[in-house]
Amino acid sequence: MWVAHLNRLPTRSRIARWSPQASPLCCLCNSFEKTRDHLLISYDYSSAIWSPVLARLGYYHNILSWAEFMSWIRVSSSRCPSTLRQLVAQATVYHLWKQRNNVLHNTTSISVHSVFKLIDKEIRNAISARRLRKNFRGLMSLSL
Repeated sequence: MWVAHLNRLPTRSRIARWSPQASPLCCLCNSFEKTRDHLLISYDYSSAIWSPVLARLGYYHNILSWAEFMSWIRVSSSRCPSTLRQLVAQATVYHLWKQRNNVLHNTTSISVHSVFKLIDKEIRNAISARRLRKNFRGLMSLSL
């Protein structure tokens, strides 16, 4: 996630700066320059994944830029704490980048619904693991 935040992902637009013969166009849509914002936020596939992810958290607005995305992560509310937002952001960015690699290197694509299910399961597992870890610590202190 920090590589994405620092805008150091090896996207085609960055590679084109190093190598003039490389195309800066997105390998997924061939319409726009492949930047971090395009790949992770504004690309149709990314937007289609973000919509149900954000809706699950009770946020029904589209995120339009990386700056808006980062401010959304930092805002905390009683309904959706910032730790949960950070977990959701990390899982979603990871799966979007994984899907980009899958299309680029294997020429296969996974449906939006399948990726959403993977993200949802990963977040549920992380929440369960954190709950168990807290209970485990409590049990360890009682037994000592």
